[in-house]
Formats: sequence, C-alpha cells, structure tokens
Amino acid sequence: MINWGMILIDGAILSVIASVILLLILRFNPRILLNDYPKDVQAASAPKTPAEKKWTLLVGIPYLLVLLLVPFFSTLSLKQQNGAFVALFLNAFGVAFIFNLVDWLLLDWLLFCTITPKFVVLPGTEGMAGYKDYAPHFRGFLIGTLLSAVTGAVIAGLVWLVG
Repeated sequence: MINWGMILIDGAILSVIASVILLLILRFNPRILLNDYPKDVQAASAPKTPAEKKWTLLVGIPYLLVLLLVPFFSTLSLKQQNGAFVALFLNAFGVAFIFNLVDWLLLDWLLFCTITPKFVVLPGTEGMAGYKDYAPHFRGFLIGTLLSAVTGAVIAGLVWLVG
C-alpha cells in the first residue's frame, strides 16, 4: 500500500531543507552554483576561483547527502509497514520528486526567472536574457524527474535488500 501522506510530508521536509540550503548558498556566494546558471551568464562570468571550487565541494556534499538521506530514511520507515518493492520505489521516488517540483516551480521559475532578486544575479551579468529563460529550468525538471526515478529505484533496492 502506498502511503501518500508520508510521501507528501517527507517530500515537504526534503523541500524545506534543500531549499534553505540552496538559498543560504545563494546568499553566501551565488558563484558556488555557477555551473547551474544559464549558459549566457556562465559565459559572461569569470571561472570559479580555487576558493569557490573548494566551497562547492564543502556545501555540495552535504546537500547531496540531504537529497539522498531524506528519501532513504522515509523509505526505510515505510519498510516496517509495507515491504513491497513497488511501494518502496514509489515512496523514494515521490519524496525526491516533490523536491524536484518545488525546485522547478518555486526556486527556478518563480524566484530565479520571475522575481530575480539581486542576490541571485552574478556581478556583471545584470539584465542578461538567461535570467528570464524558463526553458532550461524545464529541461532541468525533466532531468530531475529521471534522477528521481533512478534514485527511487536504488533506494528502494537498498531498503528492500538490507532494510
């Protein structure tokens, strides 16, 4: 049996934690996320400094762990209720997918493209077209959906085998 409430709650928890991390990174130094910026903005920006590359790893690894551990523990707790692989997969996928939706609609389309606050704009790139280009974010959402499915399958497999 699929526990939709658990998926929604744990997906919301993941969304809040991951969104706060991303917003803190953007406030601290948006250049840490330079590789996620539109191509025209990347081309107009200087390459990352060694310090920025170090910070990318320092914040990227914990961020990635959050993206993996929240769906993992959510699915592990579901294992106690229902050990069916399909339910485990749908839970892990659903939790990850909810954040994918939040990232796309709220962070990318609303905050980045529509509002475009100063703290997301890299110095020297003000007014560039990439900030208002919604299409790359939709492609990112589609890639995120595929990654959510792969993550869901891996997590479900791990939980099903060893959980």
